[in-house]
Amino acid sequence: MAMPAGASPILLPLVLLLCRVVPAAQEPAGPQLRLAGPRGPAGEGRLEVLHQGRWGTVCDDGFDFHAATVACRQLGYTAAITWTHSATYGQGEGPIWLDNVRCGGSESSLAECSHNGWGVSDCHHGEDTGVVCSGQRLHSGPDPAAAPGLLGEVSGDQAPTGMARGWGRSHRLHPVPHPGPPVPTPQAAGLSLEEVRIKPILARAKLSMPVTEGAVEVKHNGRWRQVCDAGWTRNNSRVVCGMLGFPQEKHVNTNFYRKLWNMKLKDPSSSLKNLSQKSSFWVHQVQCRGMEPHLARCPTQLAPPAPRQHACPRGMHAVVSCVPGPAFQQGKGRGKKPPRKASQGKGLPVRLRAGAHAGEGRVEVLRHGQWGTVCDKRWDLAAASVVCRQLGYGTAKQALVGARMGQGLGPIHMSEVRCTGHERSLGECRFQDAEQSGCRHEDDAAVRCHVPHMDFQSQVRLAGGRSPEEGVVEVLVPVQGKLRWGAVCGAQWGLNEAMVVCRQLGLGFASHALQETWYWAGSPDASEVLMSGVRCSGTELALQQCQRHGPVHCPSGGGRFSAGVSCTAHAPDLVMNAQLVQETAYLEDRPLALLYCAHEERCLSRSADSMQWPYGHRRLLRFSSQIHNLGRADFRPRMGRHAWTWHQCHRHFHSIEVFTHYDLLTLNGSKVAEGHKASFCLEDTNCPEGLQRRFACANFGEQGVSVGCWDTYRHDIDCQWIDITDVPPGSYTFQVVVNPKHEVAESDFSNNVMRCQCKYDGQRVWVHGCHTSDAYGADVVSELERRERLANNLV
Repeated sequence: MAMPAGASPILLPLVLLLCRVVPAAQEPAGPQLRLAGPRGPAGEGRLEVLHQGRWGTVCDDGFDFHAATVACRQLGYTAAITWTHSATYGQGEGPIWLDNVRCGGSESSLAECSHNGWGVSDCHHGEDTGVVCSGQRLHSGPDPAAAPGLLGEVSGDQAPTGMARGWGRSHRLHPVPHPGPPVPTPQAAGLSLEEVRIKPILARAKLSMPVTEGAVEVKHNGRWRQVCDAGWTRNNSRVVCGMLGFPQEKHVNTNFYRKLWNMKLKDPSSSLKNLSQKSSFWVHQVQCRGMEPHLARCPTQLAPPAPRQHACPRGMHAVVSCVPGPAFQQGKGRGKKPPRKASQGKGLPVRLRAGAHAGEGRVEVLRHGQWGTVCDKRWDLAAASVVCRQLGYGTAKQALVGARMGQGLGPIHMSEVRCTGHERSLGECRFQDAEQSGCRHEDDAAVRCHVPHMDFQSQVRLAGGRSPEEGVVEVLVPVQGKLRWGAVCGAQWGLNEAMVVCRQLGLGFASHALQETWYWAGSPDASEVLMSGVRCSGTELALQQCQRHGPVHCPSGGGRFSAGVSCTAHAPDLVMNAQLVQETAYLEDRPLALLYCAHEERCLSRSADSMQWPYGHRRLLRFSSQIHNLGRADFRPRMGRHAWTWHQCHRHFHSIEVFTHYDLLTLNGSKVAEGHKASFCLEDTNCPEGLQRRFACANFGEQGVSVGCWDTYRHDIDCQWIDITDVPPGSYTFQVVVNPKHEVAESDFSNNVMRCQCKYDGQRVWVHGCHTSDAYGADVVSELERRERLANNLV
């Protein structure tokens, strides 16, 4: 090595030592983190860490809320909301860098927590952990969520993959202010607009909810401006209405509004004349094509191109009038239910399933008489917006991929859907049959739509709970012409009613519905019971839309017997495998000597009580059942293991007394035979590749069904049958109901019923046409029933 002249040989080791000790200024304090996986709101995803130049994942073994808190803080968020296990956000690739991470919660980096060592792990990618962080960020570093103009959510291969430290992979769901001057983007070749609202002008518009007509106002750099009506088109109105949750716009009488404008200009007490002369009051021009999901995607001019030219030479604001969807039209009050989330227009009907909030869910399409899902290949905001408008909502906030709203069951009808944005239904878009694309239900598409602001959230609250997600239900209702807060009678309160409350508050699903709230103290100003006899279907947008008593009638008197709820962001969803039932059904004449335990557990018909035991036999319709958890949370028994019941005869614990109902019905719906299956062993019998079984009943283990896994009850175990000894030959409907008493909350109860057509000739049985209750269109089900009735001379 050549040494500079005059340099002392003794200084060289010192210089080299300092070079090793002093880090480079650009070197981060800890390993870089990022959130990956299917797109969603900013701040949630699969946790990945950069080590030795390669991105890898973190195993969920030992990972807890303290570790999630450290990760979220390192990513730039204020706190952690929760953490997820079992590759909730999809399986990662590459090395699994960290395993058995243990944090105290005060560390500044995951590297400061204890772990097995870099790359030392016995995990697979089915155990990748994820985190959900609070939306508020601690630093103002680069964030793709704040990219100017990108106010709608895009997904799939259009999504940026930010790898800078602290970046999330998702754009923000809602507009955010920009710290600097607006920058033109490909999506908005003008200005970035942050929010849009309608300012009502007429008295009737001010009193209506939602607000559907008025002047257009947009927020730019934190300040509200009015849009000049010069060059304003129906396409602009369509985009504005879509952003505000309305599927359509309608013609406005601008001459009438022009007269009002001129009157205000002449009014000396009005400041409008002075304000309208200022350029900062206006947005000069907006030019939309009508299929944009957000006004920020439209070319926008803040000021005219010529200097000193007035920003709005005609001097009037643009006015829009929007048409609300059926569920949001005025008059949806007490006792009136919104329509089911399935379109009835021309083209292919669509519906949303398993969404926690109004206007979101897995997209399902009715083709060839059967409901099926949509593959997320090339799924984008344009296609998602067509679905939203078809269902009576506005444009799409997010086009979700990777089964973010749970996996469907049954056919996948569509793939590579391409829409322009002007279609009236998804069936008018170009698409391919999913059979040729290799799609699986892990690729089911979902949407989150813009919905109108109805102010429902201000009409209900929770009080006295340990967290904002639980408490006594208190409602705001009119009493003698004045609005008052009061409690809800706990009598007859159930999960359907609790679901409506949680949705109304924006808290997701109900996990528990409580008829007694001994440990929660309600608000002192809401002690009186003002609502009783509440009956909801579960699809209402507000508790005030449910049926209830006219005069309040609550014998228990409220207080500790007031209704309460506990809400959760995610819920399980159990669905029976109908095909397996059809393939495994058979008859068995079983001797009474082998049925003592089943008789003790009431799995035989009542006529068995009068038989000469142990002589004789019972004729049993046996079958296997496979129950899948397609939701986004584990299915767990409501009762803790301390409350499980020990059955000495079979020597096992029952965690749910009645898990399924088995019924044989006449074609007119009358029950001729019944059975039930207690959940004596609720466990992960099998899981798909990449997921690990987590629940097992052996050795008094934890019971449940993990997300994506299934619990199988074989045909050869006790009580897995219907006793048809006393049933005469004929045609029947075989019905299985999972979670019949709604003991455990689910995201969707409409798919808990499975039905088959069953023909019994006295010696043999034929079971066919098995399907879940919501798998077929109403016309197909009606036709199947009509044919059976005709065949049996019942019509």
